[in-house]
Parts: sequence; C-alpha cells; structure tokens
Amino acid sequence: MKYMLDNIPADQNIMLAGRHGIGKSEILTEYFSKTGMSVIPLFLGQMSDPGDLIGLPNKDEETGKTEFMPPYWFPVDGKPIVLFLDELNRARPEVLQTIMDLALNRKLAGKHLPEGSRIIAAVNEGEEYQLTDLDPALVSRFNIFRFEPSVEEWILWAQKKDVDSRVISFIRDNGTWLDKDPSLEEGEDTGLDKTPDRRAWKRVSDVIKGKENLEKNDVLLISSIIGVKATNIFIKKIRQNKTIEAIDLLNDFDTKVPLLSDLSLHQFTILNEDIFIFLESHLDSLSNKKIVASNLEKYIEYLKSYSKNEVLASFAHYLNDKKYEEAAHFVASEAFKVYREVVKYTSGIKA
Repeated sequence: MKYMLDNIPADQNIMLAGRHGIGKSEILTEYFSKTGMSVIPLFLGQMSDPGDLIGLPNKDEETGKTEFMPPYWFPVDGKPIVLFLDELNRARPEVLQTIMDLALNRKLAGKHLPEGSRIIAAVNEGEEYQLTDLDPALVSRFNIFRFEPSVEEWILWAQKKDVDSRVISFIRDNGTWLDKDPSLEEGEDTGLDKTPDRRAWKRVSDVIKGKENLEKNDVLLISSIIGVKATNIFIKKIRQNKTIEAIDLLNDFDTKVPLLSDLSLHQFTILNEDIFIFLESHLDSLSNKKIVASNLEKYIEYLKSYSKNEVLASFAHYLNDKKYEEAAHFVASEAFKVYREVVKYTSGIKA
C-alpha cells in the first residue's frame, strides 16, 4: 500500500476495498502526516443529503446570485489535502452524484481542490454489510485495490502500538481469528453476534493491559468485544502458553535465564520471532541499544552452551527474513558478535 501511495500520481483517485476495522484510515493518516498533508475523513454513510458535503447556499449581495459557502473541511489556504471518503458504498444515491463531479473534476460546487490534493475512498466488501450499489461510471474513476494486511503485518503494527503480548501471541498462533469467527459461513452473522476483528483485538488489549491474572468479570468483558467463542479459545490459549516476553529478555537477561530451561522448541521459536518483531517495531524509540545488544549476545551464548541447534536455526531464519530488515541491521551493527555466531553456525550447516 505504501508503494502504491508513493507511485500513483495525485490526480488519480484510489479506492480501498476491504473488511471493517483493518486500519485503512489510520494507516492513511499516519502515512500522509509524514508528508505534511492533512487527511480529512468524511463519513459518507452519515450524510443525509448533498448539502452535508458541498455546504449551504448563500446569496451574494453584490451579484445577486446564489453560491455555496465552503463546508467546514474545505481547504481555503491553498494547501493540498487528502480527502478520505469513508463508507463510500454506504452513501445515499444523491450524495454519490456529488462525488461523481468531485472524483472527475476535482471540484465541489464550483470550487476546485488545491493542486496536488488526493481523493481516496474506502468501501466494505461482503454480504454481511448493508451497502449501496455503486454506479460503474463512478467506480471507473478510481484505481481499486483490495486492502488485506497479513497477520504478520498486523503483528508488527500491534507491537508498535504496544498491544498486550497475550493478544499478539494468540493471533500469531491463531491467525484465522484475527478478522472473524472462522467457523461462520459468509453472511451468517446477524450483526449483533459479536465476532473478532482487528479493531476489537486492540480494544481487548486496552482492557486487559496490566492485568496479569484475568478474573471472571474480565472474561465477560472480553466476550462483549469479540464474542463468547473467540473469548473461550483466547483465554484457554493464554493460560496454556505463558512464556518469556522478548522485551523482558532483552532488557534483563540475567533474571530471565532460569526460565529458559522450561521452554519447548515451539516456545523458543515464538520467543525468537518476538525478539525480531520487538526490534523491528521499537528501534526508533530504543534508548538502551547497548544493553539490548549485550543481552542478545548472552542469549545466543546460552543457546550455544546448551546445544540448542534447532533454536539457533530458528533465530537464523528470522535474521534472514525480509520482514525484519531493520532488526537484522541492528544485529549486524550493534550486536556484531551475535551476527558473527549465527553466520558461523549457518555456514557450518551448509558445509
């Protein structure tokens, strides 16, 4: 998606199609804020008539003609904006007619958007949504992209947003629960049956953060967010999979080393990936890089000392995974001993 935003000219409109709660507006706002452009979200499904979009009519006293006053969001300073048309296929037909002129001519009620402005729309797809059919002529004015972030991409995002590690661990091992109840047939959801989505998992994290032990009422609270079935599986899994957190290992290896002897190969593999996810998502804000590098060296020495070759192989795999290029660069530059030992180990396997 970032490549698309970098390379598509501003005068070409973009439509993102995907499920609800997958972060379309958040990612756009974050991306364009770095370029200094403001993202103006308009929720078209909430607009009752075109006046909500184009503004109110007003009589010009000098000419005696009617003109439209610019709506609150319209840029009057000449600076380009990103106009984010959310819920496009929930809009009323009369609102969609107004969007036609906006998408084709970049103007609204005779007023042009500033040069360099972008128009990006978002639509939901699926039988479970109450949607308005879009006119083919309107659709033809957009480049359409299916926006489907992978589970791995969500996990990286979740680490950056400090989502509770129990939620992240659950989704890593049960990725089919990230966006829905996988046992439901398409269209079976009534709308009131709570099922998971990416936005809901973030809300789960918000309510359990800092609570080491989840009580009965916590479980009821979680089920109100993601539904009973997903909650039961989530609670069962997190009680089974208590393990070491990567952040704790990297910040204070000496106090966590006694716990390593109880880990299974699967848990070591999870820990290895957690290390790379943590490094990839926190490098910009990491203030104790020397401590992290030192503890990473201790971890690799531990694996060598106890002949944890399969765990070393797992670590080497993530070191060469393109998803974690920034983390690999950190290992090569800040923890060179780790890099050297892993390369030596993998060279020995090939030999």
